[in-house]
Amino acid sequence: MKIYSDVPAQRFGQFFGDVMLVCWAVVCASLGLLVYKVTNALGAPGRKAAEAGDSLAGGLRDLADPASQVPAVGGKLRVPLDGAAGAADRLAQAGRDQAHAVEQLAIVLGLVTAGLPILFAVLIWLPRRIRFSRRATAAQRFVDSAADLRLFALRAMANQPMHRLAAISDDPVAAWRDNEEKVVARLAALELRSTGLRPPVDT
Repeated sequence: MKIYSDVPAQRFGQFFGDVMLVCWAVVCASLGLLVYKVTNALGAPGRKAAEAGDSLAGGLRDLADPASQVPAVGGKLRVPLDGAAGAADRLAQAGRDQAHAVEQLAIVLGLVTAGLPILFAVLIWLPRRIRFSRRATAAQRFVDSAADLRLFALRAMANQPMHRLAAISDDPVAAWRDNEEKVVARLAALELRSTGLRPPVDT
């Protein structure tokens, strides 16, 4: 499979485009990571509330056991402590839920921030590269010798702009039919360059 053109200017453009695509992906990924970190930081209050709630609930339960052993009033002392511990548990769970929701939002925003620009760039650049690779790979199978140039000269007359054909010959069709080697070679070279190939060495 042919990935890069044999024509220096075209090859440089392809290589530069590939490098820019990679750089663009790195920049977008870095930006997406930054958005994730900034958004996820908004969940810090929820995480702190969860830690505080867990700590408070644990402390209240530690007090409930000895309080329940106080003669006569132990049972009455334990009830509000257990209730307070349950409220602290609910506070901790609410904090965890909030932190989890913020984290999920941060993941989505980070992926969208990074993914959409990268996808857009790939959808623009990759099809062009694939088309070139398919054309160049297929055409390269036919470029074995000067005898194959008539095929590419014929394609040039069908594909190339008229002003380029006129610059080579006033009547390229007649020159091709009469097998004028110089005209055929120039027509073939014109088509080959557009495909990213060079004429065979023996031309």
